[in-house]
Order: sequence, then structure tokens, then C-alpha cells
Amino acid sequence: MPHSFGLRSRTRYLFSRGFRNHGMLNTTTYLRTFRLGDYVDIKANGNIHGGMPHKFYHGRTGRVWNVTPRSVGVVINKRVGPRIIAKKIHVRIEHVKPSNSMAANKKRIEDNKKRIAEAKKTGTFVQTKRLPTQPKSGFFVNPRKSEIETIAPLRYELLL
Repeated sequence: MPHSFGLRSRTRYLFSRGFRNHGMLNTTTYLRTFRLGDYVDIKANGNIHGGMPHKFYHGRTGRVWNVTPRSVGVVINKRVGPRIIAKKIHVRIEHVKPSNSMAANKKRIEDNKKRIAEAKKTGTFVQTKRLPTQPKSGFFVNPRKSEIETIAPLRYELLL
């Protein structure tokens, strides 16, 4: 347990590059477009030292609130004591990637819109709210149609 608490202390493995992932970055990293309101995952890249976020923000998801030529401003919720504070930080685009956290939600919204449009045409009601799993419905067992099976434990026999 070290006694130093520097800016990048205890990040030996956190910011290190993976096996056979050293060297120059792909051009797709620089060609991505970020728009206001996009959800992004912060993943610090050890190759690029400039604009690197603090280790606390590594692996966190935030929302873009500002776009500059080489970086994006991201709002991240940080828990400080009993409260949650919205922190605004600027991170270079090398340390940010688009998040897939809202993909399922967007897909569900699109499906609901299609279902609502079809229901309007047919004049029926469609349930768009997500419901928790309901309990199984009860039923009666007819003893005449089903056979009764008596279950008993096997007799113990010493096998030598």
C-alpha cells in the first residue's frame, strides 16, 4: 500500500495497453462524430497522455454537453458523500467511445412506435408499458385423466 496519492497513482494496470494493442491508434478514433446529448463511455487510452481523464472517470458513462475540435465535454454523476454531483469534464476524443447503454431502450421505443401505428390502423389497443413477469396462472388437475405416481426412496443396499 503506497503512501503517495498523485494524479496517476495506482494506475499501473489501469492505463496500460493490452497485449498487441500498442502503437498508433486507428484513424476511426479521430473520424467519429459526437453530438450534444450522446452517451459516451470514458475509457482512458494510455498512448495519449494529453486530455486524459482522472482515474475515477475511467469506465464511467456520461452525456456529451460540449464539443470542441479535439475534445468533448462530458457530464458524469459522481457520488460525493451522501449526494450525487453532476461533474462537467473535458476529455480528448481518444479517451471516449460511443456508448451502447441506450441501444436497447432506443430499439424498444422504435418497436413501440411501429406497434402503435399498426394498432391505430386496426383500431385495437396495444400495451407499450413494460410489465414485470407475472405469476403463472392456476389450473385444476383432473385425477381421472392423470395417473397418480407414488414416490418412495430407494432401499439402502450395501454394495461391496
